[in-house]
Amino acid sequence: MKLYHGSNVVIKDIDLSKSLPNKDFGLAFYLSDNKEQAQEMATYKSNTFGGDVVVNEYECSDDILQDSSLNIKIFKEYDEEWARFIFANRDEENNEKIHNYDIVFGPIANDRVGRQIMNLKDGYISFEEFLHRLQYMKGITYQYAFCSEKAISKLSIR
Repeated sequence: MKLYHGSNVVIKDIDLSKSLPNKDFGLAFYLSDNKEQAQEMATYKSNTFGGDVVVNEYECSDDILQDSSLNIKIFKEYDEEWARFIFANRDEENNEKIHNYDIVFGPIANDRVGRQIMNLKDGYISFEEFLHRLQYMKGITYQYAFCSEKAISKLSIR
């Protein structure tokens, strides 16, 4: 299976220490099987940080999400469990790792997650509204978060 990572640089060696905290599924290397989504992320990173628009391509087993040697969490849809997981990982007050999964797979959250977390914490919106506002504006698109060196070892660069 082909997976894509949008960036402003070519990434030949994946280094988790360069990943940023407080992302949807925590500290991880994020990939998509949707090349267009990766292209949009690459354009965003290039426009924000400089550099080129680069869509890095990787290959992994088609049944990576069934690999019994890995600890895997799968979110199939936007639901309360998914939203609580996003909230816990995105909460800026919580810089600690909150899970021990090797791979987390699930829907991408709306880019305005930080604002929605503040609205929820301040009591401006209910949890149900929080869940609704987290849904990606362009329709459901899934992401793979490779959260451990063990998971990353399952990827090969194309």
